[in-house]
Amino acid sequence: MKKNKNTIDRREFIKRLGAGSLLTAAAFTGCKSNGLKIDSSALGEVPTDKMTYRTNPNTGDKVSILGYGCMRWPTIEGGSARDQRSKIDQESVNELVDYALAHGVNYFDTSPVYCQGMSEEATGIALSRHPRESYFIATKMSNFSNPSFENSVAMYKRSFEKLQVDYMDYYLLHNIGASLDAFNRRFIDNGILDFLIEERKKGKIRNLGWSFHGEKEIFDHILSLHEKVHWDFIQIQMNYSDWRSARGNNVNAEYLYAELEKRNIPVVIMEPLLGGRLSNVPNHIAARLQEQAPERSVASWAFRFVGSYPMVLTALSGMTYMEHLEDNIRTYAPLEELNDEQKEFLFETAELMLQYPTIPCNDCKYCMPCPYGLDIPGILLHYNKCVNEGNLSKSSRDENYRKARRAFLVGYDRAVEKERQADHCVGCKQCNPHCPQRIDIPREMRRIDKYIEDLKQGREF
Repeated sequence: MKKNKNTIDRREFIKRLGAGSLLTAAAFTGCKSNGLKIDSSALGEVPTDKMTYRTNPNTGDKVSILGYGCMRWPTIEGGSARDQRSKIDQESVNELVDYALAHGVNYFDTSPVYCQGMSEEATGIALSRHPRESYFIATKMSNFSNPSFENSVAMYKRSFEKLQVDYMDYYLLHNIGASLDAFNRRFIDNGILDFLIEERKKGKIRNLGWSFHGEKEIFDHILSLHEKVHWDFIQIQMNYSDWRSARGNNVNAEYLYAELEKRNIPVVIMEPLLGGRLSNVPNHIAARLQEQAPERSVASWAFRFVGSYPMVLTALSGMTYMEHLEDNIRTYAPLEELNDEQKEFLFETAELMLQYPTIPCNDCKYCMPCPYGLDIPGILLHYNKCVNEGNLSKSSRDENYRKARRAFLVGYDRAVEKERQADHCVGCKQCNPHCPQRIDIPREMRRIDKYIEDLKQGREF
């Protein structure tokens, strides 16, 4: 395997990183809080030798329970890679990867479509500077637009090239659950599943699995193929909100996890923070959580929750900023599992959060790029932020209407460029099939745009 010219050995990078000489949180301006309302410097240095690991029963892999989701790499322009105008900041990616590895994180999850197709290459550049045996790489068959056998095999081979590896540790059929017809078209009728099974026999794939968003019946059907295919792992959306109160077309994680536990199939967790919604919570919810554990971040509750289930192999987090990586490492180095009473406290917290009419956007950016230039995630995230902060008026007669009106409108123009705002939506619906949460995006754009116009015009509502 050809090595990057900037290859460094493990002893050297631990020496350089262990003392915390890397990028600090202050270097990342404008970052989200991750629910971090404490002085993290008071907690001391982030431990390098206390990461919690889970053993894959199929391979014996010792996998860090904190996995790095590579769909939100930082950009030179600032923020996470969202659209085609954003260029990944490779230097920052390298530093984040170096820091993660030095502190025990060894699982990295990417896809051919993440970061507008740039994630695999950026991830490969960063990881190839380290010994191959020091990390596990996961990527996906993301053949949404053209699932022909030829195109799918070409996508598979490109992943090896971009990631600079000659085998995949974990390989997934990406985002299954929209419909059984779609599953058959993408993986059965074209022979790709059979091809991937053969690749596993050859050792090119060490673990074969799939990621799920969708209908219970489809989950059950594909899981029923286990005796024939032998799924090595399955990736599900799991968090304390979705455990019993999954919204939209999602299935309660309590059911999904139980079905996998019955079959002794290792579980990889996506969306432990619900796209950030379990860290950027309403103020009184944050106070409720921090009253229980003042020294912990709001986000740490969500990570401890998923880590408290023994079949969880790793929990993915898309850590754009160093402060998020540091906080999550502290949570899992080592993991302090929740007891039953603490879990019930979180389920009660989830019920309280359901009273807030947020839109279930997880900021995955699968809807991007919009052919008409909308910043769909940016619009939805600003709306949700205003809901959580109490700046969404139900009536122009509300006591705090003027304050909320200003906060929404001023914040909207700062968060989303004018030419990318909701009023530019033409209702083409090209985004809808790509949304794992099954949001009717054009409908939400119309609703948000009407609300904005009412605010601007000072109309009664």
